Parts: sequence; structure tokens; C-alpha cells
Amino acid sequence: MRRQYAPRLSIADRREQVLDAALQVIVRDGYAKVSIEAVAREAGITRPVVYSAYDGLGPLLLALLDRQQIRAIEQLEGLIPDTLSPGDPGGFALRAIEAWMNAVVTDPMTWRPILTQQYGTPEVVRDRIEATRGHIRQQLSNLIFSGYAESLPDTEVAAHMLLAVLEHFGTLLLEDPPRYEPARMAATLARMLTALR
Repeated sequence: MRRQYAPRLSIADRREQVLDAALQVIVRDGYAKVSIEAVAREAGITRPVVYSAYDGLGPLLLALLDRQQIRAIEQLEGLIPDTLSPGDPGGFALRAIEAWMNAVVTDPMTWRPILTQQYGTPEVVRDRIEATRGHIRQQLSNLIFSGYAESLPDTEVAAHMLLAVLEHFGTLLLEDPPRYEPARMAATLARMLTALR
């Protein structure tokens, strides 16, 4: 039988294909199982084709980390409005959490490696996740201060709390989606916020 050759792609498309395959391997099998061979098998291409896109596993994983960080930050920043409705911190929190849950459901491949880190996650990945978390937490703190400084004077703690809820809800959505549906969590949170007023 003649060997099947990978269809010709532009270098940009090939790199995206390779990154998508690497992400699939990481999400399914963890970082310990990612290799050039595993990525090639996942993408349905040969090792030389992978090497034509990236010089090795290190550069490939670094490019994947850069791409996924940009995606995560863009999605998170999209949840943070430019201005806030005065006097309604609970409404802001509920809208942010609902939008966040939609982002996780829509793009689980971006969020699974971030929210459900496995044993063997490289330190550089953990450091990048923590740096991104700090960036978003600071933006939340600034936003809360601009709109709710009187009712929530400790904006730093408020930002920590909101981000913790966002991350925990995202983890529940990824780990047990039938049990923790977005509508269920949003409805319960809305009732809690109403009860606390």
C-alpha cells in the first residue's frame, strides 16, 4: 500500500493543526504523554511534518502556551465590562459568572488544562497560569473599586472571591457537566445574592 501523505497546508495552517493536536493530547492524556510522535499521530501526519512546523517539542509547547494564554485572556477580558451599573455589585457578579460559564462551555479545550491541572503540569505552565490569574484579579479589583468602592471597600478581597467562584464554577462545569449545568448554578447564585441583600 502506498503511504498516505498529509494534505499540503500553509505553514500558518500547519502550525495551528499541530498546536490543536498537541492540546488534544494534553487534555486527554496529560503533559507526561505529549511527544512529537503523539502529536503527529493525533494530527494524522508524520513526525517530519511536525518538525517542519516546529523545531522540537519545546518550541511547540511554548507556542501552544502563548496561544492558549492569549485565548484565555481575551475571553476573560471580554467578561469584564468597561463600566458598572452603580449600586449593584451582586448584579455585576452574577452577569460575570454567567458569561464565564458560557465561555467555559463554549471553549472547554482552552479551560480544561487551566482549571483542571494534572500531575506533571510543567512549572512554566503553572507560572503562566498564575501570572494570568493575577492580571485578571487586578483588573477585577480596579473595576470593583471604580463602581462599588463604597459598598465593597476591600476591592482586593472582593476580586479574589469573585475569581475563586469563577474558577470553581468552571471546574464543576468541566468535571461534571450534567450535574452542574450553568442554569442551575446561576439560578442558585441569583437566589443567594437576593437573600443577602
